[in-house]
Amino acid sequence: MSEAPLILTLRFDDAAFARLDGLRRAHFPPERNQIPAHLTLFHALPGEALEEVVSGLRTACAATPPMELRFSGLRSLGRGVALEVEAPALVALRKALAYGWARRLTRQDAQGFRPHVTLQNKVTPEAAATLLAALSAGFEPWAGRAEGLLLWHYRGGPWEAAAEVPFTG
Repeated sequence: MSEAPLILTLRFDDAAFARLDGLRRAHFPPERNQIPAHLTLFHALPGEALEEVVSGLRTACAATPPMELRFSGLRSLGRGVALEVEAPALVALRKALAYGWARRLTRQDAQGFRPHVTLQNKVTPEAAATLLAALSAGFEPWAGRAEGLLLWHYRGGPWEAAAEVPFTG
């Protein structure tokens, strides 16, 4: 039996995380909201490769300085709403990681990457459209910072921390 898959997310600065998590707690169905606000880079890295994955993350993060993020707009997920994130340095980092792990990636992780934070999901299309309209009225883009990467074990419920690797480049 293989190990539980690993999920890789971005670590936000404290102020950005507090704002994002507040939005998620306010709008995500509470019975489904088992994890805090996050930006997923990879959904299912192989759990049996934990040491290799962490080693690769340490190498990549040692060469990567903290990066600026721009929370630039909202987007419909059909049955939810996401906050779009503009971050060229993040896209480049994710592309480099994907290249190194290409043979191990799931189909979902091998496809395109559109950075976002899900604020609401698994609701009716009408509820999602209502929230999108409400949040869009008066939306102003805002800035935050990415300070590192967070690696999680996925075992079917709330995620379990596996590693935290700061950007130190």
